[in-house]
Amino acid sequence: MNQIDKIVFGDNQFFGINHMSQEKAQQLSEQFYKIQNIFNVYDIAIDCGIKAIMLNSNQRAIDICDYFRKNESKYSDLNWYPSIPYPHKYANIISEKGIFPAINELLFSNNTASGVLGMIAKGSSAIFTKDVIKLMQMLIDAEVKMFKGLNIKVIFLQNVVTDLLLGFGIKEVFEEYCSYIENKYKVIPGLITLNLPYCITKLKEWNIKNVVICSSINKIGFTMSPNIASYEEIILNNNPNEYQIMAMSTLASGAIPPIEAYEYINNQNIQSVVFGASSKKHIEETVRLLKG
Repeated sequence: MNQIDKIVFGDNQFFGINHMSQEKAQQLSEQFYKIQNIFNVYDIAIDCGIKAIMLNSNQRAIDICDYFRKNESKYSDLNWYPSIPYPHKYANIISEKGIFPAINELLFSNNTASGVLGMIAKGSSAIFTKDVIKLMQMLIDAEVKMFKGLNIKVIFLQNVVTDLLLGFGIKEVFEEYCSYIENKYKVIPGLITLNLPYCITKLKEWNIKNVVICSSINKIGFTMSPNIASYEEIILNNNPNEYQIMAMSTLASGAIPPIEAYEYINNQNIQSVVFGASSKKHIEETVRLLKG
């Protein structure tokens, strides 16, 4: 399995997401209302040595990807870590239009005639026989399309989907998802989860390997289920040749000072950290502490 980037720049700050403070979330939403402000922060991060970006497949991601494609010569050495699907997008469309119009819009809008024919050819059995696997492949293609032309390294499945499927123990979907990502896109499959110990345990049981797993890892147990002790045990004994681990929520949405947070992280058997920041000071500090 190819080695993932040690430091990945996330995007929650650009979309008004803060799990501790609604006020902070609103401030971020206003700050990045103009998309040029997002590009400015990306440039700061890249100047600080960042070479990898995780991006949720929401509506603004389309404009962000377009910008980086148009400026390919400037950003040619960047690695991309798409995170799909963006749950709020689906929820909003379904609540506004209903389930079948939503599927039609998500799968068939903004496609060329040949693209639509290709999807119909692949999905005919999904439409008429309710083949969940083929429908899943169509949805993956629709989500990943916005990242076309970028240097994708890992494609992550969002934790809302991952943890739901883990809860039902649906082995076949995980097998097919990982296989499809590897075979069609030639990149590493990734899973985001809020229960790292259970996720790795089930993947081992199902003999599904060569996966990147992203999960909350921090010294206070913020969004770490079931507890810190089980995380530390499975991380300590993990074989990175089978599962590379990426830590998110390392600062627990600002509850842990960076020096304390990354001293803890640097002592863990993890391969990567994804973090979000909106100022040069915080980006520089994070890169320095993680490399130190």
